[in-house]
Amino acid sequence: MATYLLPEPGTHSPSAAPTATASPASTGCDSQLSPGTTTVQVTFSGQRYPVRVHLPEEPSIQGAEDGTRDELPDQATPATDQEALALVLDLHGSGANATAQAQISGLDEIADAHGFVVAQPTAAIPLESDSPLPDGSWAWNVPGVPMVAGDYPPEDARDDVAFLTAVVDHLVQTACVDSQRVYATGFSGGGRMASALACARPGLLAAIAPVAGLRAGRAAYDNTSETDPLTCDPATGVPVLTFHGTDDWVNPYEGNADPRWGYSVNTALGRWAELNQCTEPPTQTQVSEQVLLTSYNDCSGGSGRVQGYTLTGAGHTWPGSEADFGELGTVSQEIGASELMWEFFAKHPGR
Repeated sequence: MATYLLPEPGTHSPSAAPTATASPASTGCDSQLSPGTTTVQVTFSGQRYPVRVHLPEEPSIQGAEDGTRDELPDQATPATDQEALALVLDLHGSGANATAQAQISGLDEIADAHGFVVAQPTAAIPLESDSPLPDGSWAWNVPGVPMVAGDYPPEDARDDVAFLTAVVDHLVQTACVDSQRVYATGFSGGGRMASALACARPGLLAAIAPVAGLRAGRAAYDNTSETDPLTCDPATGVPVLTFHGTDDWVNPYEGNADPRWGYSVNTALGRWAELNQCTEPPTQTQVSEQVLLTSYNDCSGGSGRVQGYTLTGAGHTWPGSEADFGELGTVSQEIGASELMWEFFAKHPGR
């Protein structure tokens, strides 16, 4: 079990919660949520599920996505008069929850600096009845992929592709979210879930940036070193950024024979480059002593780049995170994944 440094224990579990439903959907850009962190209830298949949501402390100003927010006037116009905000779905890893993921990614601070919304839903498949985490340990229902123990999700497990789509729809209606600027990241199993969402609903996402979990469909049954192309063949390309440590023993960089993981990170990048119709060989840039950036840049149809940061010596961790990953290995501090992924997202401003 991973070790994480958590903020104060949350007060919500991912089971259906007996709280009031959200207010009716708004029109235009009239957010029903206040700046800061809150928990909203999203109704899906007759049940309500809590989603941790963080709205920036300052409203979004048109043109502020280029990183010049500190140049904004002191007296900003109220959020109800501003453009809709970008949304980043931040999905936790297997055995964790929304509260733990917020601590790992630190995206709240990035959201405040650049003016976007962060949403951390919690998965619904319980992994441990005696979890040490205050809000429990949960796993996503990644289509066709076994869970941590090797078992497939129960037949009646929540459809998480549909659920995450419902989360986006809810926040578009209630949090002044721009439906054209929805992005997804995730750690480990959350990265696999973000990848699966891009495969299944490419029109929902403007870009993805999984950490230690990029996939391009399920590993082939007869050869886990290859992708099963039938399980990820989106109608449109999706810009992709990923971060992965070479010493990751949970989801090995070079792949393994386990159907939960299978093919290598480079195979995943290559498949997304193929899906995005990137015609030129990748380029490589040595960002720092232990960090290499691989980029597929010549991609047609406006599908955007496919890029991956390889972190030599890093474990199953989130680059730049202040969380304690314990036995999962070294955390690279040479780059910050959360800041870099937002820079990537901001360069892909719409579908």
